[in-house]
Amino acid sequence: MTTEPRRLRNYIDGEYRDAVDGRTMEVVDPASGRPYGTAPLSGAADVDAAMAAAEAAFPAWRDATPATRQLALLKIADAFEAHADELLDVECRDTGKPLELTRQEELPPMLEQIRFFAGAARMLEGKSAGEYMAGLTSFVRREPIGVCAQVTPWNYPVMMAVWKFAPALAAGNTVVLKPSDTTPASTAYVAGLMGEILPPGVFNVVCGDRDTGRLMVEHPTPAMVSITGSVRAGTEVAAAAARDLKRVHLELGGKAPCVVFEDADLAAAAEGIRDAGFFNAGQDCTAAARVLVHESVHDAFVDALTKAVAEVRTGDVADPDCFYGPLNSEAHLAKVAGFVDRLPAHATVLTGGHRVGEEGYFFAPTLVTGCRQDDEIVQQEVFGPVITVQKFADEAEAVAHANGVEYGLASSVWTRDHARAMRMSKALDFGCVWLNTHIPLVGEMPHGGFKKSGYGKDLSAYGLEDYTRVKHVMTAL
Repeated sequence: MTTEPRRLRNYIDGEYRDAVDGRTMEVVDPASGRPYGTAPLSGAADVDAAMAAAEAAFPAWRDATPATRQLALLKIADAFEAHADELLDVECRDTGKPLELTRQEELPPMLEQIRFFAGAARMLEGKSAGEYMAGLTSFVRREPIGVCAQVTPWNYPVMMAVWKFAPALAAGNTVVLKPSDTTPASTAYVAGLMGEILPPGVFNVVCGDRDTGRLMVEHPTPAMVSITGSVRAGTEVAAAAARDLKRVHLELGGKAPCVVFEDADLAAAAEGIRDAGFFNAGQDCTAAARVLVHESVHDAFVDALTKAVAEVRTGDVADPDCFYGPLNSEAHLAKVAGFVDRLPAHATVLTGGHRVGEEGYFFAPTLVTGCRQDDEIVQQEVFGPVITVQKFADEAEAVAHANGVEYGLASSVWTRDHARAMRMSKALDFGCVWLNTHIPLVGEMPHGGFKKSGYGKDLSAYGLEDYTRVKHVMTAL
């Protein structure tokens, strides 16, 4: 990993630029807790410039053939792959993620997802037509929306950027994207790679803080706003976008239940839930955050899960044996620790529950049992390496507990009973239901939630369609 300080810059209209007024913000290495670089703290002038560039580039990109857009996305995937070492260096320095695990688990899906949307760009060529009224033929056009303002989170900086720019560009839109203020480096880096392939103005990156994001959302130019973030952030974006009726795409928080029935393979469930709960330090809105286990196997499962958790290590990005790195920031570390500190007397911390080391933002893998449905740690998103366990008596109670939170993003069911699995997949109020697994995603299938987890779909043809508008055309014969 490089130790050189980084001076990040915005990427606007095909070139790197400092903020117009010269303001910067520190970028902190979460593994050490020390600043290692600066990024622009962009203001209104920077946002105006990026929006103007995207707006000017839109007509030509909209009118480019799907094959042209497909080829550009394929070249972007190739560029990511060719520069994988540099990309991973920047991403892991920004986030503290284990280097080799990120290479194995995050890079291949990103490449696959970009290439999927490259192929999906050709899907919009097909038009359905029909003579539904005598003497008249109708057909449907799917068209790009226009300039898209996109805001990405800090837990998967590059992957979440891919989920946004790939369908947007495939559909013929242009993009102004703001990465999180704590992890801007990798997005700024890939903007330069993409700028070697795309026409100027098609893809722009503006670094900054919450106020910068607010300026983007409130700007009159974008026709669509897409954000991955907290419920609070999504609510504010939806309210601001409503003022001029912008299209909104929201992927927000989650509190995924893992329902373990008495006939489940307990060892496999314990291992799968452990991995899905602690991957990326639990900083994942689909993380296996809360286990609901049948009372008849509760003790046996908790024993299996405790033994599985004992094998998990947190540590430095270069440590090949660590499973996850630090939390994002000092503030987030305090937030995660606060959930544990405020636990009620009936809850028991079986493992972890504390900070690890004197430097950086590391938190031990934590397992909490004895939780009740109305406990804060069950109801609210912790977004850290914390798994809670509750008992249930029957299928109805399992469904009630699983659905009894404000989130509706992802869930899993662990059982050998096929009929029960099908009943649960229907009853669970979540956008994704995994059966005897938890957390795999593929580019061909949609990802997105219900309730306060937001609306709109990432990945798949559904994700592509979210970045289009539908036009009906009718002609007299």
